[in-house]
Amino acid sequence: MRANRNVFWILAGFFLLADAVYIFWSLVSYGEVEWVGTIGIALAAILGGFIAFYLGRVHSAQGGELPEDVLTSNIDDGDPEMGFYSPWSWWPIILGGALAIFVTGLAIGTWISFIAVGLILIAIVGWVYEYYRGFFAR
Repeated sequence: MRANRNVFWILAGFFLLADAVYIFWSLVSYGEVEWVGTIGIALAAILGGFIAFYLGRVHSAQGGELPEDVLTSNIDDGDPEMGFYSPWSWWPIILGGALAIFVTGLAIGTWISFIAVGLILIAIVGWVYEYYRGFFAR
């Protein structure tokens, strides 16, 4: 994470330098500052600085080196438990289809979206309660 922070500080510095060159170039070419590009490049530099600052704060708050920061670590060292996801569940596919119908309804006809809302609710309830009935009930 330290390397990422340094990359973003370098990127912020690059954009500040590019902004200065852009201002100079627009003054030479047009005789005035071209504000849209100048502000856009300056905002890119500020964004790079924000990301670098955030990564620096997170790195100092975690209290140690992450496995991806150590050159001698293995891939398995950085493999956290992400939670339990049912590999045979059809509910995420149904929910994705219902959301696709909802967005299509917004683009084509609003009445289709009302049907999709019902399908979305059914898919969410089915996904949440899939372990409370049937073969895998607790």
